[in-house]
Amino acid sequence: MRSTVAASVLLASLLGAGTAGAAECPADALGVSRTLVVDVNEHPRVGSWQYEESLPLNDHEVVLTFDDGPLPPYTDRVLDLLAAECVKATFFMVGRMVQAYPAAVRRVYNEGHTIANHSQTHPFTFHKMSVEAASREIEGGFSSLHTALGDPKAVAPFFRFPGLLRQTSVEQYLAAHDYMTWSVDIAADDWTHINNREVARRAISRLEARGKGILLLHDIQARTALALPEILQELKARGFKIVHVVPSTPDRPKSVTEPELWAARHAPQPKVWPRTLAVGVESPEPALAAPSLASFGIETFGSVTKVAMAQTFERQSDAPPMWPASVAYAVPADAEVLPIPAAHNFRYSRVFRLGRAEEKAKPKPEAKRPVRTARTRDSAAASGGWFGAWPAPARPSRASGHQLSVARPPINLAAPQAR
Repeated sequence: MRSTVAASVLLASLLGAGTAGAAECPADALGVSRTLVVDVNEHPRVGSWQYEESLPLNDHEVVLTFDDGPLPPYTDRVLDLLAAECVKATFFMVGRMVQAYPAAVRRVYNEGHTIANHSQTHPFTFHKMSVEAASREIEGGFSSLHTALGDPKAVAPFFRFPGLLRQTSVEQYLAAHDYMTWSVDIAADDWTHINNREVARRAISRLEARGKGILLLHDIQARTALALPEILQELKARGFKIVHVVPSTPDRPKSVTEPELWAARHAPQPKVWPRTLAVGVESPEPALAAPSLASFGIETFGSVTKVAMAQTFERQSDAPPMWPASVAYAVPADAEVLPIPAAHNFRYSRVFRLGRAEEKAKPKPEAKRPVRTARTRDSAAASGGWFGAWPAPARPSRASGHQLSVARPPINLAAPQAR
């Protein structure tokens, strides 16, 4: 009797502890700052990596997303860490993983996280497969989730391409079926061969650089489960807030947001050189750029000027020369046609004299070829010094054009010479 009562008390205490942990949050927990309700029809695609829109987040707001699960025990570890900080995330699950671990899916849903679709078998061919094949993957993933949870309304109409391998025709299919396509804003590279400290470092440093966004993680990776405590701790220490995203329903209207917050902030494109030369203006901005002497390997060492035609010359600085360097180039206001190069710009001047003209005109006597006999061949073959065809006589080389003279190493006359 006592053992039965003790077991009942222990079971009740465990259930009570679990309920309290889920319902109560510590005072210093990271928590969820707000819940963002989105209309999938108004914003069918989000994520600045690939789309012009992302979620309407304020500065220092983060949306946590996990792909490829569920996979105990890593998913369970991730859920424990999120529950300890009262944080909610979005889990993009693979259908075949859902079929293998339906209890893990139900736990994710019961703890208040958003359940989303990551295809049925996670193929890396969404960017080139037909729409029919893609639809089977998409609908198969949703069907597996509906079966595991027993309620289609429990699954958010969110979808993320495996490997982010998008295709316009498939995106059109998703939008036509009221599915919202998710990309990412920040990745921690936790699918690569890096340790958990590097996963945390990349996640936090990239969030700091961008200021906000959708963070991509994977709950099937051991390194992610090990990195998550540090990620959550750093988010809390640096003043980041967690935003939980859910779809709108007839009973849950969308959140009121400013339209400009949906626009993704793309980095400015690098300038391409050369720029277009402005013609017909009084004082155009510097448009062309001119090379410096260092651009051609001409360097000054004190009072000596050298041409860097060999790799042995030491440079004054390890930094590469900045070329092209901008220069001011003014164009007259009445100019209509730019000057073009003349013929003399393409003349080629020899830098080495090849010899007198009359010497070049004289025919050269034909060099005598060595007489090849059977005796010489046999003697050479017997000594191991000749195989195959008789070697042709070497032709003397001559210097012409832009060439660099290379000094030969000294010959040791005392040593036996190869013939």
